[in-house]
Amino acid sequence: MSTFAQKKNSMLAVLGLAVAAAAILIGLGFVGGSGSSRPAPRQKLSKPWRLMAEAPEPIAAGRTAVWTGNEMIVAGTNPGSDGTFIHSTEVAESYNPATDTWRRLATPPDTQNYCRRSAVWTGKEMLVWGCGLLAYDPAKNEWRRLPDPPTRQGIVAWTGHELIGWGGGCCGDVSDDGSAYSPETNTWRKLAPAPVGGQQSPAGAWTGHELVILNGHTPDGDPVDGAAYNPTTDTWRRIARTPSPSDPYQAVFHDGSLFVLGVRPGSMSLLELNLENNRWKDLGGIGTNPSTAVLAGNRLLLWGGEPSGLLYQLGTGAQLPFTAPRVARRTDPAIVSTGHEVLVWGGMIPPKAGVSGPPTYLASGAAFGSQKVSAPLPQCCGG
Repeated sequence: MSTFAQKKNSMLAVLGLAVAAAAILIGLGFVGGSGSSRPAPRQKLSKPWRLMAEAPEPIAAGRTAVWTGNEMIVAGTNPGSDGTFIHSTEVAESYNPATDTWRRLATPPDTQNYCRRSAVWTGKEMLVWGCGLLAYDPAKNEWRRLPDPPTRQGIVAWTGHELIGWGGGCCGDVSDDGSAYSPETNTWRKLAPAPVGGQQSPAGAWTGHELVILNGHTPDGDPVDGAAYNPTTDTWRRIARTPSPSDPYQAVFHDGSLFVLGVRPGSMSLLELNLENNRWKDLGGIGTNPSTAVLAGNRLLLWGGEPSGLLYQLGTGAQLPFTAPRVARRTDPAIVSTGHEVLVWGGMIPPKAGVSGPPTYLASGAAFGSQKVSAPLPQCCGG
């Protein structure tokens, strides 16, 4: 065999070994190739939790979320290429729990990002109220700008016909007026003056015919009473203050009553306001410190991303503490009830104590399914 032939065979042998080694590395996922794009096995969670598919990207700030009846729509902003929100980018995505899939939505119009954002679902569109007002139509996958609101918003509600906002403010100032937007006429109207002072972030809820705004405080800490607004008559009525020492933190409406998370020194309580007689009932401590109350049927999920939470059965008062899986724990997630599950998505993981740097924004999530809550045992005599 000639010297050239020997060298050629040697080179082919080396090339063959290199190709084989590359194939092994690609197959193991160490370098780019079809093997590296193979998704990792999905983590399985113990019931009643399940892991949600990961979204195309996280949403870092201004996050709003609504449930449309078949999907959760989330929108907000992410930092720009310089890592700040000076040149932030708008993002919108939707999640279908039936198929456990996400899809990117049309990019929302650029909106100033220093305002608090709230969102409602009208049955046809998602209305997002921040520094301006936007509408998203999922049937057309289109966003549109709406007329600018004449007032700010500290609390919002969808009445079935109008988007109502009242209160709001920033940096030491506060608003004590409100306005309502009609999608049918694409116009705003001012609400009648409220009989109480303004609040920046009032607690309250829509009851089906009134927007109830609970007592709170001014930016200077002065007490402010509560009131309820009826959009049909454009009138207000006063609401009794929460029992001392509880300050209202969040409220949900169920079966004629308002159920309110109250903040006490060092603890939280659950309160019930009967809207017919305007009287409060203290349901006692809830044994945890939730940051969010979500109504799921006739139960309250009291949880906000912490390691532990509580499932509270309305009517019976039964309580079921639970421990959230590690993957579901996060700060400031979007929490939405579908009627069958509670979807917990996004949020962030703050940097560890003593470590500088931005938080980790999450595109992951978990769903909390139905779970039976037993009635409490009769309280009786020990011995």
